[in-house]
Amino acid sequence: MLKTLLIANRGEIAVRIIRTARALGYRTVAVYSDADARALHVAEADLAVRIGPAPVGASYLNVEALLDAARCTGADAVHPGYGFLSENAVFARACAEAGLVFVGPPADAIELMGSKRRSKIAMQAAGVPVVPGFEGDNAGDDELIQAAGDIGYPLMVKASAGGGGRGMRLVHSPEDLPEALSRARSEARQAFGDDELILEKAVIEPRHIEIQVFADRQGNAVYLGERDCSIQRRHQKVVEEAPSPFMTPDLRQAMGEAAVRAALACRYEGAGTVELLVDQNRRFYFLEMNTRLQVEHPVTELITGQDLVAWQLAVAEGRPLPLAQDAIRLTGHAIEVRLYAEDPAHGFTPQTGELHRFQPAEGPGVRFDSGVRSGDRITPHYDPMLAKVVAWGENRDQARRRLIRALEDTAVFGVTTNRHFLSRIIDHPVFGAGEATTAFLEQAFENDPSLKPMTLTDRDWALSAALLGLDTQGQAGWSNAAATRIPVALAVEETTREALLRIRGNTTEVQLGETAFAFQRVAEGPGEVCIIDNGVRQRCQYHREGDSLYLQAAGRAWQVQDRTHAPASADAGSGSGTLKAAMDGAILDILAREGETVARGQTLAILEAMKMEHPVKADCDGVITHVHVAAGTQVRRLQPLVDIEPATD
Repeated sequence: MLKTLLIANRGEIAVRIIRTARALGYRTVAVYSDADARALHVAEADLAVRIGPAPVGASYLNVEALLDAARCTGADAVHPGYGFLSENAVFARACAEAGLVFVGPPADAIELMGSKRRSKIAMQAAGVPVVPGFEGDNAGDDELIQAAGDIGYPLMVKASAGGGGRGMRLVHSPEDLPEALSRARSEARQAFGDDELILEKAVIEPRHIEIQVFADRQGNAVYLGERDCSIQRRHQKVVEEAPSPFMTPDLRQAMGEAAVRAALACRYEGAGTVELLVDQNRRFYFLEMNTRLQVEHPVTELITGQDLVAWQLAVAEGRPLPLAQDAIRLTGHAIEVRLYAEDPAHGFTPQTGELHRFQPAEGPGVRFDSGVRSGDRITPHYDPMLAKVVAWGENRDQARRRLIRALEDTAVFGVTTNRHFLSRIIDHPVFGAGEATTAFLEQAFENDPSLKPMTLTDRDWALSAALLGLDTQGQAGWSNAAATRIPVALAVEETTREALLRIRGNTTEVQLGETAFAFQRVAEGPGEVCIIDNGVRQRCQYHREGDSLYLQAAGRAWQVQDRTHAPASADAGSGSGTLKAAMDGAILDILAREGETVARGQTLAILEAMKMEHPVKADCDGVITHVHVAAGTQVRRLQPLVDIEPATD
């Protein structure tokens, strides 16, 4: 009988594991870096141990620090969560050697399935169809380039280790391959410490479907339905749902049985996910097996009624699987999206800063898995996911409606998120028809409004001005202040608007240019006001932080700056040739040299932030006059990196 479980992870997955373990009677141990000292997973656990500074190599990837944490707390089991060391055979073996039960598969299975090259070979032997490609042992660039000619284009370059879209590139022509190999190797080395690459024929516009499998030590193995993960950006999943709208009962059985064969072929134990591509003719191909719990496991839990973490702990204690295959039932439909601190309007750049307010929506069938709360700081050291937002319904449309409402009603103030982008996806008619493939975002969202800076209507500006008046004047200002005009100046990025406010009892009148608005306050709570506008009563959430005002109304969110008392100043502007860091991070490589002539769009630096590489490109033609940073430099958002003297005609 296991008693004390150490969770070798952080964030929402650590919180989620702690809550199930606590419900089953286990004592729980959290580990944390300096950046996570006040994190939610630390507060939720019975015990917590500091394991090092913020960089993952010195903390969450530090095997000795994790084992020491287990020793000093008396833990007898370790749950790795996902990411970090969850698919690291060395860590699994080290746990076993230290007398700890590793809540996951045997190290040999992790090692085999952790290599895309070796796992594909093993799957072919087990009779599981695989994508045609090249899996040479530690093949060099010359060997890969030669093999690519035999495979044909388009093709995928993939890191043999790891996942999450890192170290992966789609290549359409031979001239693009060398650069793709270089960048994929660099990203794989940074993410996984292993730069081995393989090649695969690109399956055009497929479905990405994964099968949840479970196996125990008694030789039993089952599949718990499928998850459709076809909606992806840069090969990273954005939306996951179960069951797949593309699935048929016969295809589900065929894919499920193939996934079970894959698990049995490597003597698997515990939770695993077999990922497959399915073409338009419903032919499926093995991609990889993730030897851990998946980010998207909640949708499987909601349609099966099972707690997969509880299953993992049962298998880790040597007990048989809770259910046989014929006892597993799928009920209803579930959809999950990943709420990220990122800015879709500016290339999905990760966002950092204080999370002033985080208030998840509540409602029937809605589930939030999150590791953050109001007041937390989002740092550049880790993945920018704030929460997994999941909705279950008796049917797919009910799940969609609930998810859209949950996204629209969730308040996130302090950092920009992809919330509106996600709700647009779920509401899109192609997704609604169940026809979205891996090409969906590229084809349907190229010009979507959610990928552009929000354009405020006059009403939005007027409401913002009224709420600034509420925040400045307080409750008395709305009810008792003299009926004098109050000037207000607001700004959103480069646009500034001026308004005049007049407060009469519970009504605030706003004059915006030639247009007048009147907002009647009928109720008020902390950070929230209920108003009547043009006869329609509605709720508006807001938060004031310094000169910033965050607002959310009618499913839309925006931020304005109070410029009422700001002195006039010249704006540095953009396109001046001064390239700045779009986010906090580290400079991996500098490709710019002083005195060099460069062209607009040319990559001059590589910035690594939140486990991804981001190219910094010239915003004009010209000559480099100064390079402010070097490889290895830690930089802050908006810190100057490279100066270019723009070319003159």
